[in-house]
Amino acid sequence: MSTPLLSALQISRKIDKRWIWQDLSFELFPGNRLAILGPSGVGKSLLLRAIAGLDSIQSGQIIFQKQSLSTFSMPQYRAQVIYLHQRPALIEGTVEFNLQQVYRLAIHRHKAYSQTQILQYLAPLGRQADFLNHPVDNLSGGEAQIVACLRALQLAPQVLLLDEPTASMDENTAQQVEVLVNQWQQADPARSCIWTSHNVSQIQRVTDRSLTLQEEPS
Repeated sequence: MSTPLLSALQISRKIDKRWIWQDLSFELFPGNRLAILGPSGVGKSLLLRAIAGLDSIQSGQIIFQKQSLSTFSMPQYRAQVIYLHQRPALIEGTVEFNLQQVYRLAIHRHKAYSQTQILQYLAPLGRQADFLNHPVDNLSGGEAQIVACLRALQLAPQVLLLDEPTASMDENTAQQVEVLVNQWQQADPARSCIWTSHNVSQIQRVTDRSLTLQEEPS
C-alpha cells in the first residue's frame, strides 16, 4: 500500500471550552478525492483550516510527506497545500493583476506567470481573455471564486483544500470548475484534494472517499 500523502493523527480542536472534534485521525493517499461530511457546526471548515496551517490544534499531529506540519516553513507548506475559501480575498486591481501578484512571494519567485496557461484554464469555463482585464471590485461572488481557483491551480500544488469553492456559482459554472479541478489532478496522479460542499450531487461527482464528522457531546 502506498504511503499517505497527508495524515492527521488524533488531532483535536477546541474553541473556548467546547471541543469541536477530538482524537480525529484520517489518511489522504496520492490521487485521493476526499469529502468531509457532517451537519453544520461540526467543524468541517475548521478542519480544512487546520490542515492548511491557518488554525492551531490543541493536540495531535498533521503529517505531510512523512514530515510533521510543525517542522515545515509555512510558506513552503502552503505552496504545496492550498486552501480555497468560499469567500476568497482579492486585492484591488484586475483579475490578471491578482493572478500575477502571487509570484511576488519569495516562495514562488522561481516560477513565472503564464497567461497562456491561464487562458487554457479559462476556456472550459466559458470565459474569454478579456476576463483578465476585469476589475475584481466588479466581480460577482462566483467570479471571485473562479479567480481564487485559477490563482491556486497555476501554482500546481500537491493538495487542494476546497471549502465550498463553488458555493456562489450557478450549477453550470460549478460543474465547469469541477472539470478544471479534475484536469489539474489528472496532470499528476499523486495530486489529491479534500472537498466540503452542501451540494450532495457535487460531492458524489467529485469525491471517491468520505470522512464524516460527528457533533461532540456537550
